[in-house]
Amino acid sequence: MLNILLCGGGNAIHVLSAYASAKSDTNVTILSLFPGEADKLRAAIPEEGIRCINDLGNDVYGKPNAVIDKAEEVPKNVDLVIFALPSFTHEMYLKALKPYLKPGVTIGAMPGEGGFDLCAIHNLGADFCRQSNLFALETLPWACRINEYGKSVEVLGTKKEVEVIVSPKRGTSKDSVSKVLHELIGRLPEFDPADNFLAVTLMNINSVWHPTISYGFYRNKDVAKPMDEPPLFYYGADEYTGDKLAKVSDEVMELKRVLLAKYPTLTLNSLHHVSEWMIRSYGDDIGDKSSIYTMLRTNKGYRGLTHPVKEVDVEGNNKYLPNFRYRYFTEDIPSKLQGCENVDFF
Repeated sequence: MLNILLCGGGNAIHVLSAYASAKSDTNVTILSLFPGEADKLRAAIPEEGIRCINDLGNDVYGKPNAVIDKAEEVPKNVDLVIFALPSFTHEMYLKALKPYLKPGVTIGAMPGEGGFDLCAIHNLGADFCRQSNLFALETLPWACRINEYGKSVEVLGTKKEVEVIVSPKRGTSKDSVSKVLHELIGRLPEFDPADNFLAVTLMNINSVWHPTISYGFYRNKDVAKPMDEPPLFYYGADEYTGDKLAKVSDEVMELKRVLLAKYPTLTLNSLHHVSEWMIRSYGDDIGDKSSIYTMLRTNKGYRGLTHPVKEVDVEGNNKYLPNFRYRYFTEDIPSKLQGCENVDFF
């Protein structure tokens, strides 16, 4: 029996919970430290479990064994811990879990940007981490969105390739950790080995996508004027935005060049330009690969995804305003984009 702890409560946790809980040889617990989220999720999950609408096959249903809001309620002898939550909360969860995890556990983040390895070593201790398996994915395995909280989630597009870094404990291979992850999420995406945790931190697609696309869309708009409906995020991008995305990624590639020149033994082969990343991740799901702009607007995995908004009432009608407190801004700028700048500074 594989004892799994999933940390978070958003889109990815819904998918992971459905996939992992559907297996007969798993015991799945969800931990959310966000006030009220565990109670809300526990109450919403139906008897048949969370339905995951799967882009690659039949729908999957899975019900976790428990949804908890206190680290002290974590089952003993947890084998696998997966963080699928904003990177600025990693430290809070690691500190809370430290008394209840045993050396030898496999623990990692999807995605694992923001220096997950450094955060884990700082909070769990170097000895603990040397005796355990640390891993980080450079992005989520899928583009996904909750349809109905606690009840239904849809995988809009499963990525073809995702790079993962594994720091295995003595006597354990990197492949054995990747195999466990594959058994949970299915045959795709392929897990390609990343060079190191630094490459995963710098290969931070959300820090390029989310702030830049948001700026491109709202740059000439009155953000205080309510909108009739949530605007499309990727499919709503224009050529100006595509050009800016390329330039932001160019700067990351320049950082890669400088790092390799200064540290010749460093390897960053798994740090790619976003145009290459798109093709590696989504392949033939993209209808037009001629530019970043066209790739955004023709990627099946991005269909229907909208800008984060908050609902407002205008004379009895539902309208929408930009939600600049969403993780696209509260996480992807300070914890991710700023992280790349800090590496550049040092």
